[in-house]
Amino acid sequence: MNDQIPLSGEITPPPAGDLIKESSSSTFIADVVEASRERVVLVDFWAPWCGPCKQLTPMLEKAVHAANGRVALVKINVDENQAVAGQLGVKSIPAVFAFKDGQPVDGFMGALPESEIAEFITRVAGDPVVDRSEEILEAANGALAAEDYQSAAQLFAGMLQSAPTNPDAIGGLARCYLAGGHPDKATETLALADENDADHPAIAGARAALELGGNPELASEVPALQAKVEANENDFQARLDLAIALNASGDREAATDALVEILIRKRDWNEDAARLQLLQFFEAWGQTDEATVSGRRKLSSVLFS
Repeated sequence: MNDQIPLSGEITPPPAGDLIKESSSSTFIADVVEASRERVVLVDFWAPWCGPCKQLTPMLEKAVHAANGRVALVKINVDENQAVAGQLGVKSIPAVFAFKDGQPVDGFMGALPESEIAEFITRVAGDPVVDRSEEILEAANGALAAEDYQSAAQLFAGMLQSAPTNPDAIGGLARCYLAGGHPDKATETLALADENDADHPAIAGARAALELGGNPELASEVPALQAKVEANENDFQARLDLAIALNASGDREAATDALVEILIRKRDWNEDAARLQLLQFFEAWGQTDEATVSGRRKLSSVLFS
């Protein structure tokens, strides 16, 4: 594995504000009229006291993300921006206008169901873009497995353009940064994940990898820890520390063997610390990684022998 991966510092996923933003009368021209020359912009007129608005706006945001960048959404509070609402003849809310090439081309009032919102977007923005997210994700994970971190990062970041909270893309991009020696950027990327995705395998695995790979100096401790183990074969803490250091050095098989040896000698040592550490390795390496597959076999052979 390469020690240094030249990942560009510019590979960062766009914030959700690239597709969805709040606007006002003073920025309406830039946010809506000018922006609509690049792609269709939906303008959502709402107010904090409006019940139907609270129902419609989340569905609009979801539909805009699902449109894969074909449309953007600009939200305008009518209580604070009565001038622009009056110019467009907004008499009741929620009201949605679609702008294209600098002009309003369509619109609706009231809270529509999700299916009708999707039909509206298709009507104003054209045929839906074919969802290639699974294909892109497969290619990105393939590049990651092949240690082509630059290509993988570009693919994961591209997915985040249209789906800023996609957990697979966030976890994958974080792994790319970590492999490239940028744990700070990996941390920033993981912070983009929705709190409900904390246990998603891609997020949890990337976090585990970050925790395990956060101290590159650990690899230098391998010789000293090996000497401690040779001096006392039942120094289980030294064996566990050795496993962590071996993993930091990239020797996953030896790291697995060190923990399995603890289990063979004293399975319940330190409240099952060796097994738990091994499970953290598997999570960090990924469930389909060769070292994980092999390690699970070794773990099973000990636990069920």
